[in-house]
Amino acid sequence: MQPHRRPLPAPAPGDPRPTSPLVALPLLLLALQGATAAPAGSGGAEDSGWRQDAALPRGLLQQAARAALHFFNFRAGSPSALRVLAAVQEGRAWINSKKEYKVDLTFTTERYNPEEGEERLGNCSAQVFFRNEKPRPAINVTCTRFIENSKRQQEDHLLYKHMKQLKNPLDVVGIPDSHGYIDPSLRPIWDLAFLGSSYVMWEKTTQFLHYYMAQLSGVKQWKTNDDAIEFDYTVLLHEFSTQELIPCRIRLVWYPSKALKVKYHCQEQQTPEEASGTEEGSAAAPTELSNF
Repeated sequence: MQPHRRPLPAPAPGDPRPTSPLVALPLLLLALQGATAAPAGSGGAEDSGWRQDAALPRGLLQQAARAALHFFNFRAGSPSALRVLAAVQEGRAWINSKKEYKVDLTFTTERYNPEEGEERLGNCSAQVFFRNEKPRPAINVTCTRFIENSKRQQEDHLLYKHMKQLKNPLDVVGIPDSHGYIDPSLRPIWDLAFLGSSYVMWEKTTQFLHYYMAQLSGVKQWKTNDDAIEFDYTVLLHEFSTQELIPCRIRLVWYPSKALKVKYHCQEQQTPEEASGTEEGSAAAPTELSNF
C-alpha cells in the first residue's frame, strides 16, 4: 500500500533501469516518480505499514548521507563543486514489513578540494529510501549555497579550456602513483573521474554497502566532433564492508553547465540477475541546480 505523505519538492530516482545508453535525467526522474515515493514524517505511519525505528541500525545515517552526496555530486555535474561529508547533524528512520528503510536527515559538507584556509561548510537535507539490500536508493536532496555560481562556472570553464587546448588527447595510467601522490596537473582528471564515479557509486550503494574511488588506473581522452569532452577511464572502487576493490570502466561526456552523461560497466562476481540490474547505467544531470 502506498504510504501517505506530503508531496516531495522534487521527484527522486528509483527502481526502473534506463533503457537508453545516455538518458536525460529529467526524463529518467519523470519515469521513476510514481515508483519511488517514500513516507515522510510520522503521521499515518501505522496505517501505511511504516513505523519509526527508535534504535537506528549502526551507521545508517552516515550511509544515507554518503548516498545522497554521491547523487548530489553527479546531478550537479561540476568538478569544481564536488562535496564530501563533514558530519551528520540529525536524522530519523522508518522501517516497513519488507525491511525497507526511509531516512530523513540533515548533514554538513565541505568542498572535495578546499582551498588553503577555507573552512566553509554547506548544509544539506535529504530523504533516502533503501529498498532492503537492493542497490540504487531513491534520493531527494537539497543543499544550501556552497560556492558562488559564477565562481563555479569560471573554474569549470578554465578546466574545460585547458583540456581542449591539449595538443594530444590524454592517455594516462595510474593516479595516484605508488606513493599516493597526485600531480597537480592531473588533479582535474581525477576530479572529473570522481564526478562520473559518483553516479556509479550512487547506483551501487545499498543499506549495507558503500563505495569510494580508490584509484584511477587508466584514462583515455577521445577527440570529438562537438564541443564536449569525452573520456574513457577505469577506476577501482573500494567497496566497504567487503573491502574488495571493484574495477569499473566508465565513459564520461562533459561540457560545463550542460548535461553530464555517464555509461559504465563494473567487473564483479554476481549472478546474471544481479549483474543485469547494477552493472550498467547512464543518465544526465540538469544544466542548473536551484540549490547552488
